[in-house]
This record gives sequence, structure tokens and C-alpha cells, in this order.
Amino acid sequence: MIRNILLHPDPRLKKPCAPVTDMTNELRSLADDMLATMYDAPGIGLAAPQIGVMHRLIVMDCVKEEGETPRPLVMFNPEIIAASDALNTYEEGCLSIPEQFADVTRPADVDVRWIDIDGNEQTETFTKLWATCVQHEIDHLDGKLFIDYLKPMKRQMITRKMTKLKRELARG
Repeated sequence: MIRNILLHPDPRLKKPCAPVTDMTNELRSLADDMLATMYDAPGIGLAAPQIGVMHRLIVMDCVKEEGETPRPLVMFNPEIIAASDALNTYEEGCLSIPEQFADVTRPADVDVRWIDIDGNEQTETFTKLWATCVQHEIDHLDGKLFIDYLKPMKRQMITRKMTKLKRELARG
């Protein structure tokens, strides 16, 4: 089922999420909904708070090339356990901040530990776009948006645009 994506500014996007303590069928179903929502948007990552669910759950798939096999990942309680000193800058966007983009610098490589949909612990080293995406999505779980990395003036400008967009959408 496709879920509605919250738009910034929304107070739920600024709140830290609770860890997932018990793997349930309801959470597995939520992960499936999140993947469907992410692909429909279309996006490469989605965090549970973006659909108003305050659990530490993200989904992502950074395979973007036509004909390449998708690689959907579902991560419960993801955490960065190591990050490289080398940095990468990517132009980031966010499904909760549509049509707004800005360069954000983050560690180029990160090691991440999480619980998969079957309840098994996983670890993997992510690089390039995958590293940026997983860090962006984990930030959502901590109540942080990519615009929080920007200078105040740029952040305020984007927030004003989003407030105006939300008003326009509310009017229909």
C-alpha cells in the first residue's frame, strides 16, 4: 500500500524515533508499504518517520540504471558503526522536501549494522551514493533533515518554500 509522505515542516520529522524491539508481521508489512511508497515517489530511500511512523526503520534501493536488478534493503535499527575520514559531496534531495536540492558533505564510506526483515543482524560497508543515502535516512531516524547541514539562510529559504507549497496543497 502506498503511504502518504509527510512534508517539511512537520514536527514529526524533527523527532528521534524509538528502536524496534520486536519483529512483527505488522512491521514487515510496514516495510513492504515503505518500499512501495519509495518506488512510487520515486525515491532511493525512505525512513519510517516520513510516513508518520516513529520507529527506527528505513528502506533504500540506490540501483538507478535501466535494466539493472533492483536491490531493496530493509533496515531495522540501523546504526553507523564506522565512517571513513574521506568525504564525499552529493546533491541531496528528500521526498519530504520535494524539488529542493543542495550539496551535502558526508563521510564517503560507512559501515552500518542493522536487523533485516527476518530478524538477523547484518553489517555492510556502503560507498558512493549508497553511503550518502544510508546516512541521510539514518539522520531521519534522529530527527535530522539534509537541510540541517545547510547555512541558516539557505535552510530558511527552503523552509519558506515548503510552507508555501503545503498551503497551496491544502487549498487543493
